[in-house]
Amino acid sequence: MKILYVSQYYPPEMGAPAARVSELSREWQKRGHQVTILTAFPHHPHGRKRPEDVGVITRREMEGEIEVVRTYVFAARNTGFLLRIVSYVSFMLSAMFVGFWRVGRPDVVIATSPQLFTAVAGWWISLWLRVPFVFEVRDLWPESIVTVGAMRDSLAIRWLKRLAAFLYRAADRIVTVGPGYRRRILSDYRIAPEKIDVVTNGVDLSLYSLQEKDREEYRRRLGVTEETVVLYLGTHGMAHGLDFVLESARRLLDRRIRFVFVGDGAEKPSLEREALEGGLVNVTFIPPQDKQAVVGYYAASDICLVPLRKVDLFTDVLPSKIFEIMGMARAMVISVDGDARAEVERAHAGIYVEPENVDELTEAILKLDGNPALRQRLGQNGRRFVEENYRRCILARQYAELLDGVVRSHAGKGSAETSRASI
Repeated sequence: MKILYVSQYYPPEMGAPAARVSELSREWQKRGHQVTILTAFPHHPHGRKRPEDVGVITRREMEGEIEVVRTYVFAARNTGFLLRIVSYVSFMLSAMFVGFWRVGRPDVVIATSPQLFTAVAGWWISLWLRVPFVFEVRDLWPESIVTVGAMRDSLAIRWLKRLAAFLYRAADRIVTVGPGYRRRILSDYRIAPEKIDVVTNGVDLSLYSLQEKDREEYRRRLGVTEETVVLYLGTHGMAHGLDFVLESARRLLDRRIRFVFVGDGAEKPSLEREALEGGLVNVTFIPPQDKQAVVGYYAASDICLVPLRKVDLFTDVLPSKIFEIMGMARAMVISVDGDARAEVERAHAGIYVEPENVDELTEAILKLDGNPALRQRLGQNGRRFVEENYRRCILARQYAELLDGVVRSHAGKGSAETSRASI
């Protein structure tokens, strides 16, 4: 099967979208499928291209047997909504009118959100090539934009909702990364249930595996010896409520606990300023890291945080980082209710605290700080759980079987139409 995967983000960029696309594609290629990635030149989240990419419209690269076609994007930092929209639209147009000519003829096109413009490009390419279109929903746009306060309900939001509705109807199949998103689309957009499947994120256990040498090296980099390391690794955005984590750090200034924030995002400058002005000498900020370093910082940690703000939409979210944390056998404190909380509690891999509740967050950190045996038990429980339920290789196989069914169904429809036309 020839698979075209359209995603604005792809390694060397970090983050859940790039990881999902690259890891699934690698697994599909191992299973004999031919995979082409249509993506942008790397620029996320700092909004700068590599020197060799500046002024380049398109480039074809090979990563082993996987073909990567990169096309132009207006590089915008992960702050400021208007410039990010310009970036999204620029990639959509270059994918449609430049990348389209360089990807050959696949059997199926997958286009992945969160933003809808990548999906528009995937739909357009599938239409012209007359192949099925799979809309992969990693985030609910535009609902999440309103939820985090990036935009108020407006004419633009209503237009985006109509665009989302069109894409849901136009897709041959919708694949969501969690059951909550499936429920939300079914209830809000009235899509036929048989049209929506769930293929969750998972973890590559060959990569996310605790090595003691990594722990020692990265704790040395952080300058910690006996301190308990509380790690947040990911986007520093409006949705994540990291100001509440800083307040917990303020309350624990007199403890041998180091809070480490790894990543970037719209809220990072204000968080750094708040920590500096508050004298939070127990807080360290680290810039975005490559995958190997990400594993190293997980290894150096003792407690990992998974926070989101307290809004109804986030009860449908299943953050990909929970699988990475469990793969690394780290104990977690999760401040996300709903599906994510249910999975962590089913795994017995962490402690749930109410989102935005600093008292509960601080209490949970202190509980784990004072009980290394509990931390170890929660971490081991998580590792066993993802080994049994969230191995990326198994999820990739299930996804490939789903895609094969979509291709066969589309071919069957084409044969039926040809037969009717000949009668």
